[in-house]
Amino acid sequence: MTDDAALAGLPGTLIHDETVPARARWMHEVKAGQTLRVVDLEGNQAVDFLLYSAADDAERYSAQDTIAAQANIFLREGSVLLSNEGRPMMTIAATSVDYHDTIGGACSCESNTLRYGHHTKAQHACVDNFLDANLRAGRGKRDIVSNINFFMNVPVEADGALGIVDGISAPGLMVDLHAEMDVVVLVSNCPQINNPCNGFNPTPVRMIVVA
Repeated sequence: MTDDAALAGLPGTLIHDETVPARARWMHEVKAGQTLRVVDLEGNQAVDFLLYSAADDAERYSAQDTIAAQANIFLREGSVLLSNEGRPMMTIAATSVDYHDTIGGACSCESNTLRYGHHTKAQHACVDNFLDANLRAGRGKRDIVSNINFFMNVPVEADGALGIVDGISAPGLMVDLHAEMDVVVLVSNCPQINNPCNGFNPTPVRMIVVA
């Protein structure tokens, strides 16, 4: 394609290339057979991620089915993202980060208040991004399901407690997702500033689609 490092190793024709600002949402249809590359431009940026079938909004990413099928809470190269119908939606074709989170969830104004104090209630959150995008697409609050957090580090402690710790990503690292069906991808470029998932400084990410 070009000497752009973010496009290296991506075969085929460039369909879409967009930089998503810090704290912003992004929604795009990815056709079966196409590949979506998510690039962490500046490093240590969590990317909250949802999937819906482009043919039927009632079919969407299922964390429960995905975790059960692979018997692991972390997503790695080769992990298949399953729908609530048990069908493959996307496959992680490649990743330059060892693993990605499935259980940390999306930040919200309510959870910010509970965890960090009432003064954070007005801060923008991933649930706001998901709800705004879904409303524009004719979906509602009940259509926001458990999401994936790409590049986010959520270790499980020995007592079962979850941590949200400094990320394992770095500038230019990426994850490639191969679409197994026509899907609508919904992303919240996480605006969280109260924990280290974004290094307390949300930054842009790049979304690239090739066919």
